[in-house]
Amino acid sequence: MRKVQAVRAARVVSVSNLVPLVYYGGLLVLFFFWIYGIVSFALDLKNTIIPGIRAYWRGRTQRKQRQESDNERSEREKQLY
Repeated sequence: MRKVQAVRAARVVSVSNLVPLVYYGGLLVLFFFWIYGIVSFALDLKNTIIPGIRAYWRGRTQRKQRQESDNERSEREKQLY
């Protein structure tokens, strides 16, 4: 009879044993979403923000080159007249 009671007592899970499990499980879930957010932000930077900035810079340099060539052309035309 005492063996049966000892086995039953071993199977009982107390709330105090579950608290650390729930606490660390919750931290793991929060950590997962935190890491997911950081990775998504990094991928957004890599795939959208950085190419957009590069295209903007390319556009600025092309506009600057066009403006310089237009200025040179207009100066040559003025010198001809």
